[in-house]
Formats: sequence, structure tokens, C-alpha cells
Amino acid sequence: MDITAGMVKELRERTGAGMMDCKKALVETNGDMEKAVEYLREKGLGKATKKADRLASEGLAGLVIDDENTKASLVEINSETDFVAKNDKFINLVNDTVNHIQNNNIKDNDTLNDSSMNGVNFDEFLKTQIATIGENIVVRRFTTIKDEVVNGYVHSNGRVAVAIAAKCGKSDKKKVAELLRNIAMHAAAMKPSVISYKDLDPEFVKSEVLALKGELEKENEELARLGKTLHHIPQYGSRLQLTDEVIEQAKKEIEEELKAEGKPEKIWDRILPGKLDRFIADNTVLDQRLTLLGQFYVMDDKKTIEQVLEEKSKDLGDKIEITSYIRYEVGEGLEKKVEDFAAEVAAQIGK
Repeated sequence: MDITAGMVKELRERTGAGMMDCKKALVETNGDMEKAVEYLREKGLGKATKKADRLASEGLAGLVIDDENTKASLVEINSETDFVAKNDKFINLVNDTVNHIQNNNIKDNDTLNDSSMNGVNFDEFLKTQIATIGENIVVRRFTTIKDEVVNGYVHSNGRVAVAIAAKCGKSDKKKVAELLRNIAMHAAAMKPSVISYKDLDPEFVKSEVLALKGELEKENEELARLGKTLHHIPQYGSRLQLTDEVIEQAKKEIEEELKAEGKPEKIWDRILPGKLDRFIADNTVLDQRLTLLGQFYVMDDKKTIEQVLEEKSKDLGDKIEITSYIRYEVGEGLEKKVEDFAAEVAAQIGK
């Protein structure tokens, strides 16, 4: 049977495979289009298996939010190179996958792999994409969050995606959604690990405070050498450690300072709140680094996210409470495989 250019074109459009591969597939299957598709898929699976041991640490993060702003799904899909991550086929794969996850309420990898996408099993579909794109591709992680209001943000480079969910009671949901998007933009840049200090492990905090003190003391050595103002060395690092007893003791020490400075006792109540706020700020550095609520808002750096939420809650007439926070950054926690490019080229030439 003669293999026409039109047949090759149709097969290429259906599979995304190269022209010569499509022509060979049609020759091998005597022009049977369906068998040719299957032939290429089988060939693609072979390529995918060969590529599967390559480390995928580039890629994109995807985000989709439903029309009601009550559900958001995120996904991180990795490729081997940044070049492929910018490819339209890969971008479409990320967008199609995150929509598939949300629309089908998929919660884990087994369910994803067993689900059907574009008429085929997702695991098989992904392997076909690997063969077509030419690199190992891994759906590394995904999740869906829900609540009264949900919103999110994807950074322009596609490598960072954030979703935040909140309860808002009778508040204007449109305005809350707008606030959540702004907070998601903040989180994309400032990288908080958890929502609140309450989510931090006490033993982790204890060890991090020791590291923090060592870090600041080391920096003070250089500041002293340069004749600059030294860092305050905090006794604590998180509100997790600021018990009622600690706060009460801090108040007493502030009052003793005011007394020693000769400040009249009748004005202490005007000075005390500001000094106590300063004590708390000095002793919650870990919260400011690691927690969303404890960070100073990038759009108003005089207020923490927690304070911004409190003010917005008063303005809108109900309490806004963040209930879920997810931040994906592509390749986070992965070690990028270092290739000897010259050796790889030499190996290819030698084949």
C-alpha cells in the first residue's frame, strides 16, 4: 500500500511523533492508522522506559481555581531541562493535568495513574507524552484545597504556585478572594513554610533558636569590626515559646526600665504596649521567616499578615481565617543531576 503525505500528516497530528517515525509506522502496519498509532505508542513506551532513570528537576507548577472560588488544585510536573518546560506541549500537559485532577477529584498518584485522560489510561498517556517530548516527565505532587473562599497565584516564570483557602463568614467573598490573591503573591515571594507558629514543632523551634543565635552572633562580629549597630540577640524565636509567664516577666522588666529612666508611672500604660510589641517582634524571628501569619506583608511592611487579616475582618464585618496554604516551587528539595556535557556529547558521537 502506498503511504501518502496526508497519511503521515494525520498520524503526526494524532501522535506528535516525528515524520520519519510516522512513515515507518505506517509502512510496518501496511497503512492501518489505528495500528500505526499503537505501534508508535509501543515504541514510545520503550523510549519512556529508557528515559525514566533521568532526573527530572525542572518543569512547571500549575494551578486551577473553580468559578466559585471555593476550590483550587495545584500540580508540579517535572522535566529534565528548562528548555522543555517552555515547550507548548509541556505547558499544555501541565494545564490539562491540573484540570483533570480538579474535575475528577483525584487525590493520590494511584488514582491519577488509573484514571482516563483523552480516552487512555493516564499512566499510558504520560508515557506517550514522554516519548513525544523526548525527556523524562514526572508528576511529582498535586493537591486540592477547598473552603468558603479560595484563591491563588502562579508566578510569571511558572515555577512557583500558591493557593490559599479561608473561612470568611458573612464577609464580601469577592473582596476576600482579592485579598487572598494578594497574600498568595506575598507567599510566592517570601516562601513561608506554614500558616502559623502553632504549626511549628517545639523541638524544631528549640534547635532553630540556637542556630539563630549563632548566626546573629557571627554577624555581630563583622558589624562590630565595621563599627555598625549590632543585632539584638533574642532569648526566644517564636510565639510558641512566649508563654503567659514569659510575657508577664517581660512586662515587669519593661516597667523596671521605665522606672529606672524616671518615667512617671501614670504614662507607663502609653509606653508599655509599644515596648511589649517590640519585645515580641525581637523574639519571634523564626515566625517572621517561616510562618505566613507572622511575616510582615510585602504590600504594607508595617503590618504582619495576621494584622492585615484582623483589619480586613473588621472592615468586612466578620472574621477571616486562613485554613489552608500550599506553596509549590519547582524542584524544591530535589538534587539536580550534574551531567558532564562534554562526555555525553563524546559518547553520542562514538555511537
